[in-house]
Amino acid sequence: MNLTVFGATGGVGGEIVRQALSSGHRVTAVVRDPARLGVTGEGLEVVRADLADPEALRPAVTGRDAVLSGLGARSRKDAGVTARLTRTVLRAMEAGGVRRLVVVSAAPLATPPHNDPPLDRAVRAVVRAALKDVYADLAEMEAELVRSATDWTSLRPPRLTDGPLTGSYRRVVGGIPRKGRFLARADVAHAMLSAVADPGTVKQTVGVAY
Repeated sequence: MNLTVFGATGGVGGEIVRQALSSGHRVTAVVRDPARLGVTGEGLEVVRADLADPEALRPAVTGRDAVLSGLGARSRKDAGVTARLTRTVLRAMEAGGVRRLVVVSAAPLATPPHNDPPLDRAVRAVVRAALKDVYADLAEMEAELVRSATDWTSLRPPRLTDGPLTGSYRRVVGGIPRKGRFLARADVAHAMLSAVADPGTVKQTVGVAY
């Protein structure tokens, strides 16, 4: 496949690029600063672009089979950036005639499973309250997806770690796994790439966790 990746200099985005290249896909990595992209390989095209300008992004998405986004706020002070930049990506995709989009969101946006342990529910509520601006940003991003004409999928992992790729995790379409507390960024990337060709995830949120 021919893929475009946004947020490629981040933890999840970098893993998407690395794994996609390893699987033989062609990858266009859209970045603000190419020097921060720690991935190289045959089939990789690096595009430096203003992520706030849909016309600047249009050539990077036109003709691609799918777009994957690892965009996200790095801290509370960045809250708002995810929805804003995703809105620009959506406009560029519409202009370029590209429909498939897979993004990363977060598990606290989901309604917990009815049989989730009380402690897990309490911890999730505390985290969501502490990072309410960040999660409001992600919720707005998902609302933008719903309003769009894209065939979107939003992956909702719990707390991210820097563990190795395992390819072994639980996945719940329209919900989140019970007692799902951690997931490595490498496995988030794996789940996102796996979702690209999975019609069962189109226009769905997908919870992923160990």
